[in-house]
Amino acid sequence: MQSRLKIIDIGHSGYSLDKAISELEYNVNLCLENGNFRAIKVIHGHGTGALKKEVREWCNYNEGRFQSIIYGEDYDLFDKNSAEMRADCGSPYDNDLGARNSAITYIWLR
Repeated sequence: MQSRLKIIDIGHSGYSLDKAISELEYNVNLCLENGNFRAIKVIHGHGTGALKKEVREWCNYNEGRFQSIIYGEDYDLFDKNSAEMRADCGSPYDNDLGARNSAITYIWLR
């Protein structure tokens, strides 16, 4: 089974905050429209923390559009949403599983 987890890296692209959030929104809309992916792994990086804050605020503002928002720190097989999202995506290999990586955020789409 092909993974239904899309990975986007907006943290290492040199984007401004506005451009990074625009890129995130574009990818979310694209995934919701075409239905090929069930979740998005957003790599926002550590940096100053400004992009992580913006991404998570954007996700929380839009949470009604999503099944769940999972912070990298919580992404673990013992987390119910993480386990269910992984199953919904075909249980893809992900080296961040259980790594408590705060530089990523997962968006589980409806």
